[in-house]
Amino acid sequence: MREFVYHRPLSLAEAERLFAASAEGRYLSGGMTLIPTMKQGLATPVDLVDLGRLPELKMLLVEDGYLVVGAATTHTEVQTSPIVADAIPALADLAGQIGDPHVRHRGTIGGSIANNDPAADYPAAVLALGATIETSRRTLPAEEFFQGMFSTALEEGEIVTRIRFPIPERAAYRKFSNPASRYAMAGVFVAMLGDGEVRVAVTGAGQDGVFRASEMEDALSAELNPAEIEAIVVDPATMLSDLHGSAAYRANLVKVMAKRAVADLLA
Repeated sequence: MREFVYHRPLSLAEAERLFAASAEGRYLSGGMTLIPTMKQGLATPVDLVDLGRLPELKMLLVEDGYLVVGAATTHTEVQTSPIVADAIPALADLAGQIGDPHVRHRGTIGGSIANNDPAADYPAAVLALGATIETSRRTLPAEEFFQGMFSTALEEGEIVTRIRFPIPERAAYRKFSNPASRYAMAGVFVAMLGDGEVRVAVTGAGQDGVFRASEMEDALSAELNPAEIEAIVVDPATMLSDLHGSAAYRANLVKVMAKRAVADLLA
């Protein structure tokens, strides 16, 4: 790991100033991806700007029918919060399935969605619930924020500040984890929103990262029943394939996890 200058700003404005003044700066949130990347020499920032203590990024509340989660909220805080458990228990359940205790105590929701790892869990909830992402400069709907594998709409120096989740009528998340990394080989989040709309988002399986399963959404909107998914064909040509699982295997996992999530949602 190369030497770098570590900064701990006390405000969002100071963080952006430090980043703008650096020739090669990086923001640090939980560091669960960035630090290993730096150790391997794949990232060599000159300045590391720690966002972990910014008060603007620390919140967890219900406001006007939305669950508002600050970007610096750790996975454990989401998992154990009575506010989350009351508003969107499926989100608390999802957070509890991320990695191991170390990852959950250090990793943050903002860092996870900003990194947009194709096997990360949160993007499925953000997309299925139709959340909006607030940044230091603007507000973006989930459909515009996620733009492909490890790619988002964030501009240079822009910081995710909070995520606003509409509180659904019901929701559930099921994933098949890689036994070593605990990342999702296929994870499906199903949500019935307040207006009756059913949304389904898939993580861990798609070649372009998280995506909505529109055919499943149509079928489940007609009848919210796991059996409605049985006849749907998930195209393996759009699935990831690696040493952990073939594209055909992941395509099957998507259907299985979707049916289990719907069953949980109805329980």
